[in-house]
Amino acid sequence: MADSTLGGGALRGAAPTHLVISRGAALRTAVALVVLGGLAAAALALHTTPERGAASSFSLLVGAALGIVFQRGRFCFFCILRDFIENRNSGPLFAILSALAVGSVGYVIVFGIFLPNAASGRLPPGAHIGPVSWVLVAAGAAFGLGMALSGACISGHLYRLGEGYTRAPFALVGSLAGFGLGFFTWQSVYVGTINQAPVAWLPATFGYGGALVVHLTVLAALGLLLLRFVPEQPAADGGRFTLARLHKIVLGDRWNPLVTGALVGLIGVFAYLRVEPLGVTSQLSSLSRTVLENGGLLAGRLNGLDSFAGCAAVVVQTITDNGLLIGGLVLGSFAVALPGNRFQLSRLTLPGAVTAALGGVFMGWGSMLALGCTVGTLLSGISAFAVSGWVFGAAVFGGVWLGIKLRLHGG
Repeated sequence: MADSTLGGGALRGAAPTHLVISRGAALRTAVALVVLGGLAAAALALHTTPERGAASSFSLLVGAALGIVFQRGRFCFFCILRDFIENRNSGPLFAILSALAVGSVGYVIVFGIFLPNAASGRLPPGAHIGPVSWVLVAAGAAFGLGMALSGACISGHLYRLGEGYTRAPFALVGSLAGFGLGFFTWQSVYVGTINQAPVAWLPATFGYGGALVVHLTVLAALGLLLLRFVPEQPAADGGRFTLARLHKIVLGDRWNPLVTGALVGLIGVFAYLRVEPLGVTSQLSSLSRTVLENGGLLAGRLNGLDSFAGCAAVVVQTITDNGLLIGGLVLGSFAVALPGNRFQLSRLTLPGAVTAALGGVFMGWGSMLALGCTVGTLLSGISAFAVSGWVFGAAVFGGVWLGIKLRLHGG
């Protein structure tokens, strides 16, 4: 940390024994505690409201937990893929593999409660299992290109907003315009392709046990292939456990990818069990749809959209549970970025703002047609054994790879 001083032994190369925290660090920590306390108080207040109070409260807390884990583990899909494509560093990719492995085990348990017979011809309620077609591939590729242009995926922009990333607001506003373009595109692709596309769910063919075996086998194979690109790790610190060391592990060092991914997977399972699958675009797309619907611009253009599971866009006049999750995510990230001295307004240039907004348009269009983004369609979809999640993930990787090779990510 810039203005935190470790115990005197640290200056001589010895293991620190205590922390001497400067006034600036103490102030940041106090602000962070106030933010976390405010989130807890807001969740308690929401819990007492009628109808969906418990669900809204839980959504806010889930968002805060995601923000903390995303920020400390640097769980941004674009950043993770860029490390691999540019630097041949596959270490961060294991966070995604870990999240998918833990998520799939948890989803099998939840599916057994919601839908005991996977061969019944029905799909689990609310799970992000979508149609597979060329539209999904095009949407994923566009989303990947948008990630490269804007510098992050949508969830990455949200947690980095809590770090002071100044391109994030432009990308998020651009995504609203992209959702609008997606709504205007929907009718033609739905009638021509999507309404006839297969909705493939692995447990319907292999059963829950077979699907889990297939899923974990694929993840293990990917992990083995990626092991050769994991850089050599520094030797573990054999010093005794101290307050300074704990502070460094929790708030200083980037969390281990396997731990980060496991936590993301667990959060996703609890979110599905209690409220709905994880996703961060429902509130944004709903805002865009509401504006267009109120303006009379979408009449007759969204046939069939509301029949699909995913990060569905609905006409809203208030903040949805997904909106509370987004708010919690941003504030949770902010709360842990502050004491670690990672909140800092980044330098914004005009080209950076323009490319961020343009990338947001690509991501909004892609996530609308794919019924979700890297969190909803990829993470929640693959955890739910949806073939659409794998197809979208492969297309996103292709889009990011192309964007990086074209050097679109230099904004």
